[in-house]
Amino acid sequence: MTDAPVIALLGGGQLGRMFIENALRYNARVQVLDPDHQAPCAGIAERFVQGSYADRDTVLAFASQADVVGIEIEHVCVDALETLAAQGKRVIPAPGVLRTIQDKGLQKEFYARHSIPSAPYVLLDRGSDAALHPQLLPGFLKARRGGYDGKGVMALDGPADAARAFDGPCVLEQRIPVMAELAVLVVRDADGNTLTYDPVEMVFDPRYHLVDHLRAPARVADALKSEARRLAVRVADAFGEPGLYAVELFLTDDGRVLVNETAPRAHNSGHHSIEACPSSQFDQLLRLYLGLPAGSPRLLGPAAMVNLVGEGGTGPAHLQGTAETLGLPGTFVHLYGKKETRTGRKMGHVTIVGTTEAERDAAIERVRSTCRVVPATRPKAEPPTL
Repeated sequence: MTDAPVIALLGGGQLGRMFIENALRYNARVQVLDPDHQAPCAGIAERFVQGSYADRDTVLAFASQADVVGIEIEHVCVDALETLAAQGKRVIPAPGVLRTIQDKGLQKEFYARHSIPSAPYVLLDRGSDAALHPQLLPGFLKARRGGYDGKGVMALDGPADAARAFDGPCVLEQRIPVMAELAVLVVRDADGNTLTYDPVEMVFDPRYHLVDHLRAPARVADALKSEARRLAVRVADAFGEPGLYAVELFLTDDGRVLVNETAPRAHNSGHHSIEACPSSQFDQLLRLYLGLPAGSPRLLGPAAMVNLVGEGGTGPAHLQGTAETLGLPGTFVHLYGKKETRTGRKMGHVTIVGTTEAERDAAIERVRSTCRVVPATRPKAEPPTL
């Protein structure tokens, strides 16, 4: 409908695809800008424009007729977002929030300035300077800008490792012994009201530095869940702007909860909410864009999400174990529409909603052992007909 609000989305990956799938239930028009003409959103957006979301003029031209401007990836042109906000468009996240979060150094300083607990750190001009800070080693070296899905992060065990560190501005963060990595999604509306989803427990795949699977709710004491919620809300309130905040947390071996990083958008840690909650993270984001009341984040039962990450090389994507996975009660397959798989690339996920934690946990292991994305095998050429 021509009178429906137009949402200009910067980024056309799987987060945008799942957002559009939800938005189709509403009277909303979603237009997408992405540099890849085969991006997951390309076939389902009302309008798809191939172009750089990091280029100011491209973003301004793309969003000129939009009512709302959103993102599904952080690495976009903030200057353009500031101009669009000054023109009266609703921009979520606010440009100032995004400017802070884009730079991991500014993000760490933001936490320190607001007395939000996080791991000890120092800002460096180059990675090799990590050798000058042995008190923070072993630690993690993080590029201040551009890192994503485990890229731009390097583990350093001691000063000698600094010789192989990457160049450029970075953050050296002390490695804290942790018993669990948690995440909490916070929804903050224009009036400052907040609600939170149940804290989730993330289990990482050390090969790719990606989430292998998550459990909701997290398997920690109720007091720690409450502390995780409180800390995540403190982060959202410190930013002071409406939006969806995915706050990643460390639960340390000595029982402290620390902030790791924040994403001002839909996040891998909230994918289970599509089936496991009355209002998913994508639904909440659309409600924020349109100024509608927030939905319910209540968990309907023990839930999980298993990432489907490409393995076995590069080629046309093929999902193995589809029948076995869908034969399990309470399982839902989500494929991201990526034409080509490659090792370590996120290709989809499986959501699990169980009636008991034991049923959910058994389904996690079954999915992890049977469901995978691999390159399709090409049929052998037929012998010539004589």
